[in-house]
Amino acid sequence: MWPTLFKWGGFSLQAYGLFIAIGFLLGLGLALKEARRQGIPGERILDLSLVAILSALIGSRLLYALIHYRTYLQDPWAFFKVWEGGLVFFGGLIPAPAVGFWYLRRAGLPLGRTADVVAPSVAVGQVFGRLGCLAAGCCFGRPADRPWAVTFTNPDSLAPLGVPLHPTQLYEALAALIIFGVLLFLRRHPLFPGQVIVGYLFLSSGARFFIEAFRGDFRGNLIGQAWSDTRYLSALLIVFSLTLGFYLLKKRARRA
Repeated sequence: MWPTLFKWGGFSLQAYGLFIAIGFLLGLGLALKEARRQGIPGERILDLSLVAILSALIGSRLLYALIHYRTYLQDPWAFFKVWEGGLVFFGGLIPAPAVGFWYLRRAGLPLGRTADVVAPSVAVGQVFGRLGCLAAGCCFGRPADRPWAVTFTNPDSLAPLGVPLHPTQLYEALAALIIFGVLLFLRRHPLFPGQVIVGYLFLSSGARFFIEAFRGDFRGNLIGQAWSDTRYLSALLIVFSLTLGFYLLKKRARRA
């Protein structure tokens, strides 16, 4: 694909960073629009988005560096080259909610309702983030004998060159787009506060668990050898989201 869109002097525009920025801005716009509809101050959503995306980027990069620690031991400065790719999405799912929860409590905002406002925006961000992965060649799939397989030829790509591969980046982008539509449906038919964010956690973790079977890049084996680390994390998040959903549903029923 095209990891670098263009170069001008010492400046280069990386496709990965551009897609991440587009996804963030679109997601933020959607969240602000929904926040206004629900009477939640837009400036609070803006602050929440900024602290959440910063903590998510740091967590995602740290988990990627932990999985590929040998690379960064040889070249520590490469850790800071985020625009070239190298983020593990699940690495951001721990610090971002934790920091977001802290901010919501500090700002006095309703936790469930506010999380439901921003959940579809996270799915939108994933769509564009995975398109950025496709452009950069990261998060590539296993060799595939399929009509829709993609072959990378750009020498700057992070994927193996000249080999037809499963387009796992597109699989995840399509899954995130479908999840976005489901979340909008859940938001229009609420059963309890927090329903949308629980739905996001369950659906995105389930999609990732399934797509992991087609991934060809190294995702770590710190947890165990049977699956990749990210697949173990997917399974844990599926269980967590189901448990949280049942808890919130029972909590709402007790109040009714």
